[in-house]
Amino acid sequence: MSIAWGQRFPNVPGVVIDHLPKSAGNFLGSPSIVILPDGKYVASHDIFGKGPTPQHTHVFESADKGKSWQKIAELDSLWWATLFMNKGALYLLGTTKEYGRMSIRRSADGGRNWSSVNEGYLSTDQGYHCASVPVQVFNGRVWKGMERNVPTTSWGNFRSFVASAPVDADLLNPKSWSFTQHLVYNKTDWKPGNAWLEGNVVMNPKGEIWNILRVNNLEDDQAVTYRVSNDGQTADSTTVRFIKLPGACKKFNIRFDPKTKLYYTFTNYALPKHRVFKRERARNSQVMLSSPDLENWTIRGIILYNPDVEKHGFQYVDWQFDGKDIIVACRTAFDDGMGGANNQHDSNFLTFHRVKNYRKYRTPDEWKPLLENITDFVVLK
Repeated sequence: MSIAWGQRFPNVPGVVIDHLPKSAGNFLGSPSIVILPDGKYVASHDIFGKGPTPQHTHVFESADKGKSWQKIAELDSLWWATLFMNKGALYLLGTTKEYGRMSIRRSADGGRNWSSVNEGYLSTDQGYHCASVPVQVFNGRVWKGMERNVPTTSWGNFRSFVASAPVDADLLNPKSWSFTQHLVYNKTDWKPGNAWLEGNVVMNPKGEIWNILRVNNLEDDQAVTYRVSNDGQTADSTTVRFIKLPGACKKFNIRFDPKTKLYYTFTNYALPKHRVFKRERARNSQVMLSSPDLENWTIRGIILYNPDVEKHGFQYVDWQFDGKDIIVACRTAFDDGMGGANNQHDSNFLTFHRVKNYRKYRTPDEWKPLLENITDFVVLK
């Protein structure tokens, strides 16, 4: 089904892929996007909230480089999932529900038809958590950062681990997968912050595998990282350390650009003008960053912004390199003429964006004053 959302919501930035009014009681989460071998784009999101049919994942296709989208599938019992390609097949890797079982689904036709939930259970127990963080390939294995919430009756008891499998294995077979031991966040000694979650598995310039996670805190721009063995069997708790990363108290996705040998990410960095608001809830800007080593980050420019912090948000973005451009799927809270978003967190749109010529991108002139008074990070002018 194709809907001309742009005609209905001309003021929403980017291209609207999907929309739900807040009266539905549900919201759009976990955006993910991938480019198929034939050049088509596929995007997905899940449904969260207290309305009907939450914890479903919806899949969309664009055959015109993101200018228009049509819904091609809906999967029940799938949440917090990431789209990725492996050996010509399309996959979604996440959980069956909020703190459910680990689950993976496969499509052989570009996202229109999918394997059943019963074919892809990767765990027998419950309590698992993740986000639409990248599934990446290093050392002949596919990797994704995940967590287990213990107990599942409250938020934030996240034990971090990494899942991986050989690229040539049957990814629907749980025996193909390895899982590191679960590491517990040290709430007593690791300050500020009280939890880690939504880990990015990356390979550093030395060829080492690391998991870089969001740190849940209200006021600081820190991420936490630890090393994982190259065979995916163990996580080294002795290597845990904190790094400065703008906006890292909210979800981010990191990918490597082999041409410039830089790592890129997008975050909800709290701009100085909006720091009177709690930084963890300031989601009204998306800032593009780069780093040569995963430790020293440069602000390359603001790509999305709205001056309202309380009811507008651009968050949880997933993205892909597309030649000289970067394409982005964004969980967006914005005015819709139907009461708007419930708040900056409860997104009523899934939107698509293109960052043209990203290696030379700079903040548009009207937003450059927002970058003044930043002294803790390098800013490209």
